[in-house]
Amino acid sequence: MTASPTHPGQDISGAERHRIQRPPAEVRYAEELAALRAADDAPRPPGWQLSLRAALRFITGDPETGISRKFVGDTSLVERALVALATNRGLMLVGEPGTAKSLLSELIAAAVSGDSTLVVQGGAATTEDQIKYSWNYALLVSEGPSERSLVPAPVLRGMREGRLVRFEEITRCPPEVQDSLLSLLSERVVTIPELPGEAGLSFAAHGFNVIATANTRDRGVNEMSAALKRRFNFETVFPIADRDAEAALVEAEATALLRASGVAVAPDPDIVDVLVTTFRELRAGGPGGDGPHHRGHGADRMSAVMSTAEAVAVAHAVGVRGWFLRGEPGNAADLVTCLAGTAAKDNPEDLARLRRYLEQRAAKHTGPAWRELHAARHLIAG
Repeated sequence: MTASPTHPGQDISGAERHRIQRPPAEVRYAEELAALRAADDAPRPPGWQLSLRAALRFITGDPETGISRKFVGDTSLVERALVALATNRGLMLVGEPGTAKSLLSELIAAAVSGDSTLVVQGGAATTEDQIKYSWNYALLVSEGPSERSLVPAPVLRGMREGRLVRFEEITRCPPEVQDSLLSLLSERVVTIPELPGEAGLSFAAHGFNVIATANTRDRGVNEMSAALKRRFNFETVFPIADRDAEAALVEAEATALLRASGVAVAPDPDIVDVLVTTFRELRAGGPGGDGPHHRGHGADRMSAVMSTAEAVAVAHAVGVRGWFLRGEPGNAADLVTCLAGTAAKDNPEDLARLRRYLEQRAAKHTGPAWRELHAARHLIAG
């Protein structure tokens, strides 16, 4: 089988990149990856595009060489993840929704394989065919089973090409689908009974491995078997601990999304500060802030996911609302309106908690943006 390009980002023109809503990491950071590859003289695990050291710099950043920081989290977590993949054990990233597990898996795949697009999206309807292979039935009927009629799925492609495969939301798959990975991760071979002899055996090339993700809130949906767990190294991805780091990330990500949405102004830093503090207080309950103006103001803990990813989505919505409706960056009233959509998922109590927060807690913070937020509390009905 012909391998995919070493550097997929090189095959996408500038105009094409501009047209794509969200290019994969190897396209977004193609220049950084090329620079790292050119300067990388450290030893590499077999099949890797970068050394472990260079892959770590790509993900966590290196100001001295102009490599941006892409994952705001524990550097030692990234080190352990890369080491696990280099030992040919699968990597399982677990944590609360919105803690950047998928982003981390994408960045690792881009660094290690130069391609993050071999993805299996887990769900109740996921089948073994979507993991291993299926058939072009027109060719199958006319020619019989052959390499030409075979349609490789991400895992088979990853094994043949020596690339990482990302398995998102693995615990949402039925147990029998999960267990189809057992022999793949231990024997490193896919057997295709329909093809004769050696043609029916696809052995994993160096560089192949699996990065799976699972949300802790989905634990128990389809619990992984003990046998499958033994084939993975588990790493927990926690929410960002530092408030200032989270605020900087939300502002940077929202700015990029707003630019892609045609919004000509950056988000208001004061609104971002209020947004991040609100999320942290509602996420944790009790005293939520850790800055000089954010201590001692407790809050009801939300059952909805108040993650950094949700905060970025709200900041994006605030900017879109302000710019396209009034030609401005968005204000505290927009924030209240957009917060309601985040809080009111499937638990009516969350909307009541948000109303109490705006009524009782927001008023205790200082600054014009907080006063505007408190004044706009009437926009949440009930």
